[in-house]
Amino acid sequence: MSDYLVRAIEASPNIEVRLNHEVADATGDQRLRSVILRSRITGALEELPATALFILIGAAPRTAWLPRGLERDEGGFIVTGSSASSPSPDGRPFAFGTSLPGVFAAGDVRSGAAQRVASAVGEGSVAIRDVHEYLGRLNG
Repeated sequence: MSDYLVRAIEASPNIEVRLNHEVADATGDQRLRSVILRSRITGALEELPATALFILIGAAPRTAWLPRGLERDEGGFIVTGSSASSPSPDGRPFAFGTSLPGVFAAGDVRSGAAQRVASAVGEGSVAIRDVHEYLGRLNG
């Protein structure tokens, strides 16, 4: 999370940060009324009144499930474009192409990404162009 956001959250009197907890349930009809948190340490449940909820899922790329041949940087983010060791079958790199032909990465999982929602959406819309071009190269 960005430092400016951490500082803003810490300075806000109406935000409570709960580490080592997970949302077990939520109540409400047309809007949120409460959340039920479960402590990951004790397993205890606690219901809290709430009108809003923000969940930070973290900045880890979670790429361990992908094939080992897919090149990643030291943080586990997927290397793309001309930085990828084998950018494409014909040697011409795709902006969002990876070290495995036909595999593309966009958004926060990509090494060097801006790590912003709007950027990820934009990258995804551009990456599809790479996919179309890749398929066109295969079909000659």
